Amino acid sequence: MKTTSSVLSAAILLSAASAARAASDDQCFDFTPMSSVSTYLGATLDYSVADRICCHNHKFAEYRGYLAAPEVDFFGRLDPLVETVFYDSVCGLPLFIAPRGRTFDDFKKESLKHGWPSFRPEEMISENVIIHDDGRMESVCLTHLGHNLPAGGVDRYCIDLVCMAGEPLSAGDERNQILQYIQQEQIINATELNTTSYTSSAEQYSGKTSNATAIIISVAVVGLFLVVVAFVCCEKPGWKRKGDEIQVGSSETSTSIHEDDEENEMY
Repeated sequence: MKTTSSVLSAAILLSAASAARAASDDQCFDFTPMSSVSTYLGATLDYSVADRICCHNHKFAEYRGYLAAPEVDFFGRLDPLVETVFYDSVCGLPLFIAPRGRTFDDFKKESLKHGWPSFRPEEMISENVIIHDDGRMESVCLTHLGHNLPAGGVDRYCIDLVCMAGEPLSAGDERNQILQYIQQEQIINATELNTTSYTSSAEQYSGKTSNATAIIISVAVVGLFLVVVAFVCCEKPGWKRKGDEIQVGSSETSTSIHEDDEENEMY
């Protein structure tokens, strides 16, 4: 019993330490999204959502279908005849050029189907975007962007509109300080991007994606282990239990990773 208690205590301490570490991450280098995000392309975006999702979060997202809300109408505000460059909402670095390697209708159809702007490898400014092993995506400015959810054997980047609704920074903008913090010499500024000649170095299939199924199985295994431990402890002589029943409390476990193309809403 002493050994079991020690293992459980260690697990709790490890969990608390991990949570504290995650909370201490300096997302967006302690900046907030630029104010122009709220009127991006003439739309009306919720600035408070942008602030929470882009700079105080690694898991959650704007609600599915936000890009098609009447006050947003994302695709209705784009020119279908040209490629559009999408910029980081905090530091103004270019993130994606779309549509590229497909038609505007294909870009629109895929995005509306999944509920968030969806980009392909050819469309990513690979020098400015990071894909973590678990599929989580952020810019080099540490702005949360979304997740990689491959489709058809090719990476598909499911991105929060509020985090790619920025614009290039002006010379006197204090946000230029962010670029001084970045320890990556290969970044491409808005002024350096030549959309005509630029070619993304992103892999067609990076293998970096969230494995929601494995996570669910792991949670189930841990839960079963705890039930077995509780049963064994209660069966030992000298231990008291209420009546002849062992009552196992249930709790809802939510996975905050995209599964079946649905990010959990934060609000």
